[in-house]
Amino acid sequence: MLATSGCHGPGNNDRTLLYFGCLTLCIALGTPAGYLVDIQTSYILKNQLNATATQISVFRLVTGIPVYVAFAFGLARDQWNPLGLRDRGFFLIFAPATAAAFIWIAFSGFSYAGLVIGMLLAMVSSRFVAAAFQGLIALVGQEKRMSGRLSALLNVVGSVPVVAGAFASGYISDHLAAREAFLLVATAALLVAVLGLWKPVSVFDHIYETPPARGADFLGNVRRLVKHKAVYPAVLICFLWNFAPGAATPLQFYLANELHASDSVYSFYNGIFAAAFIPTFLLYGFLCKKVALNKLLWWGTVIAVPQMIPLAFIQSADLALALAAPIGLMGGLATAAYFDLAMRSCPPGLQGTLMMLVDGVLALSARAGDLLGSSIYSSSPAHGFTYCVIATTVVYALILPLIALTPKALIATRDGEPNPEVEAAARNDVPRAERT
Repeated sequence: MLATSGCHGPGNNDRTLLYFGCLTLCIALGTPAGYLVDIQTSYILKNQLNATATQISVFRLVTGIPVYVAFAFGLARDQWNPLGLRDRGFFLIFAPATAAAFIWIAFSGFSYAGLVIGMLLAMVSSRFVAAAFQGLIALVGQEKRMSGRLSALLNVVGSVPVVAGAFASGYISDHLAAREAFLLVATAALLVAVLGLWKPVSVFDHIYETPPARGADFLGNVRRLVKHKAVYPAVLICFLWNFAPGAATPLQFYLANELHASDSVYSFYNGIFAAAFIPTFLLYGFLCKKVALNKLLWWGTVIAVPQMIPLAFIQSADLALALAAPIGLMGGLATAAYFDLAMRSCPPGLQGTLMMLVDGVLALSARAGDLLGSSIYSSSPAHGFTYCVIATTVVYALILPLIALTPKALIATRDGEPNPEVEAAARNDVPRAERT
């Protein structure tokens, strides 16, 4: 995290945050993995194409394959320099390609095979955009010593479409035609390409010439990734944090079957839950400048471990909605701290690879956790959901020993504070003969 560009004043940091705020919002709105696209495709499959629940599940599994292997797109980002513009080149090429895929879906007529092909094309092209975005934000976070503030920003802005989608899902399905929804998402993707034309000095001034940006050839990069000790705790922590056996399908079934709540209650619960993260994300953006990351990791995890326990005692849908806010508040510090840790843990020149590895791990762990939770829930009609809550709490508690295994120097400093040991390691990480 060697600071060399000279653009570190408050004004430059504000412009950096503005740039990434705009980019985060457009990417969150223009991704095929987003809430709006998922709502529309599920309704098309169910209502227009008469797809079964199994067919919809298979559709989501198949079209999610590019997300599961996201690290490959990250590695491509770290090795490839499209149009000679690095990350901006990815935005200029693949954001329009993503938009084109959505436009094709909108006007080609809906069929099961057509949706699968179109969504796969959109997923593949959007993963290149995501790799460039994630790699760039991690690189800037390291070089400018602001990974904590960028983590808070990414999480706050990224939560907006999730919250809006959860509350507006019914309205969207009733008032926004499928074609219009896909065209709206295509417009957001095109805005990412427009942002690719923007080159703020506060972000791009010599950013690819700094030690954190230096990489090696393909095999050299793979070797460095495998040998980088900080990678393993960061990835495992993110895996465990998203591996929540009681948070998705079991909760949905518990609300509907045991508490006799309407389908909208689960959507509203998710909206309140996601919105409640935002205040603690903002708090993290303040605290990370005052407190070292090691303390924030411990504090955030200790608060988050019992996060799901209140759900074991709910007796009504109204109480579930009331508890969604405090439950969400308990998870914000941990989430921001784990993304902060992931950014700091990136080996020089491999920011895209590690951040996309985390992205894929988050998706896989969510699917695996939900699968395990569904099995646990089905195992006991009387106590299945309680067992899911216990399993989730145990999984979260396993994060604590992983924090102790994280390299101490990496998490010993506050946001903005020099870290000579880590910065020296970045300078020396890539042998001169391997540098590209």
